[in-house]
Amino acid sequence: MPTPPEDRERSPYTGWTRAHWEDAADRLLLAVRPYASPRGGRIDLPGPRPSWSGARSDGLEGYARTFLLAALRVAGAHGDDPHGHLDRYAAGLAAGTAAPGTGGDPDAWPRTADTPQAIVEAASVALALRLTRPWLWDRLGDRARERVADWLLPALGPSPVDNNWWLFGLTVAGFLQDVGVATDRAAATIDRSLARVEDWYLGDGWYGDGDNRAFDHYNAWALHFYPVLHAHLAGDRALLARYGPRLRAHLADHAHLFDANGAPVPYGRSLIYRFAAAAAPWLGTLTGHTPLTPGATRRLASGTLRYFLDRGATDARGLLTLGWHGPHPPLVQAYSGPGSPYWAAKGFLGLLLPPGHPAWTATEEPLPAERADTVRPFGPTGLLVQTTAADGLVRLHNHGSNHIAAGGPDGDDPGYARFAYATRTGPTAAPDPADNHFALLRPDGTATHRGPAEPLATGPDRAVSAHHPLPGVRVVSAVLAHGRAELRAHLVLGAPDGTRVRQTGWTTGPGPDAPAGQLHPVHGYDPGAAVLPTGATLQGPGPTRTLALHGTTRGPVALFAALASLTAEPDPAPAAALAEVRVADGPDLRVTWADGTTARLALEPYAAH
Repeated sequence: MPTPPEDRERSPYTGWTRAHWEDAADRLLLAVRPYASPRGGRIDLPGPRPSWSGARSDGLEGYARTFLLAALRVAGAHGDDPHGHLDRYAAGLAAGTAAPGTGGDPDAWPRTADTPQAIVEAASVALALRLTRPWLWDRLGDRARERVADWLLPALGPSPVDNNWWLFGLTVAGFLQDVGVATDRAAATIDRSLARVEDWYLGDGWYGDGDNRAFDHYNAWALHFYPVLHAHLAGDRALLARYGPRLRAHLADHAHLFDANGAPVPYGRSLIYRFAAAAAPWLGTLTGHTPLTPGATRRLASGTLRYFLDRGATDARGLLTLGWHGPHPPLVQAYSGPGSPYWAAKGFLGLLLPPGHPAWTATEEPLPAERADTVRPFGPTGLLVQTTAADGLVRLHNHGSNHIAAGGPDGDDPGYARFAYATRTGPTAAPDPADNHFALLRPDGTATHRGPAEPLATGPDRAVSAHHPLPGVRVVSAVLAHGRAELRAHLVLGAPDGTRVRQTGWTTGPGPDAPAGQLHPVHGYDPGAAVLPTGATLQGPGPTRTLALHGTTRGPVALFAALASLTAEPDPAPAAALAEVRVADGPDLRVTWADGTTARLALEPYAAH
């Protein structure tokens, strides 16, 4: 397949056009064909291990998620299907539902009533059928339709997982309503699902992913994606009037999470879905609920798709791997199998826009990270984004997002517990020391975990939180951000006198494109920074290095402050030159940044919370 020519006049930043998106979709779909079961009911992709749901569920996942990609490709072309994608998925649909749950049948799907993961895949199957109804569902025989409906119906029950999973039943229900199957039950599922998700809406376009404060890309590729797309496909103006403005508000923040090189900030879980992060910007354009111009939307989406495809997201066979650039096992959750990365199909939602839509014809415009230096709090999340136009780099400071399980027996989740994330570094993974972490050091030298972060305050240039690393010990943490500079402060309350502490900075690796990480002691730390050898990150195999500061508590209240920086600017000034910091009783930090701007950080008001 020849690669479409770049168009640097219409797409000055990426060179890509709609033809590149269609080409990428076709290549991904053609690459999985050799792994289809005899009648196409499953796509059993190679991988290092099965998911915790088992190989049969993984085969369904490979089918369902690539079916969604095929549906977006063909529906976007109004049924034109030169590669015969839908015929293959129609045959697989009949084979998979002919005798679901049958152990010896290589095509049979697990039952949605027996295998919870099958409910997730039912949503992709239902959405794909909804998008391609004139060219697939309406051409199926009555018996085949009955079998498919019977397989989908158990997904209308209450969600077995109390988070974004409620939206999978919603998605199945939307399709069944459209085709006149169990319509009353489907309507009840839609109402129940939306009511549960409503409990987690905290305002300003942000949902928690469950009762815990889990903020991540699931906001964009699930919690906004399913309700808004359902409302759009159903033509439900009332629902769209409720959820559309929320999407618009979210996109005003979400657009700041993309580096000039196209990378979204890697934070949270399921990062193997990669360019699914582009789904919400496309959805905003599709529904008219977006603050982004058409040219900015395509620049963002094409930038992130090209970022991953240019950096080895697919292997030599053309298959998406379990990782970020290439494979990266520490990034992979136990629920993920070889077919899981194909949830990235959601990033192709823009194909539903017609070729003449301004999102495809307008000239690309720069991302927020390319326009100006920005420090921006994200509503009620405790997240603070920091971007610099000189290098297009994005950093995200975390003072309020937690894992759904809030840690666990293995300690902090690296996708949620770090104090900061960035588009071009980290995070490290065990057994390496945690990057961007503040820890008390036990007598044996091991570091404490952060655990759940309690958000205390955010402002135009700051975020403040607290955590309890040990019983009876509380740490109030804050960041002030300005340009590329970060002032990181920690107030340790109740630790035994003489307790050693450690602040780590950004992890950086070898290579000409690697950013420079800096860390400079301001108050409470020993002079100088140690260099901790670290290994692979999702950016690459390493070796990497992580700077660290060490200090000792003196008395029941101890303040530690440092200046940090991550930059891709050539020959950057040292961190010590980024600000002058004066510390007064309270403690009270007075900052004069290098450009003469001043700021004040008073930690005493948060000490008694």
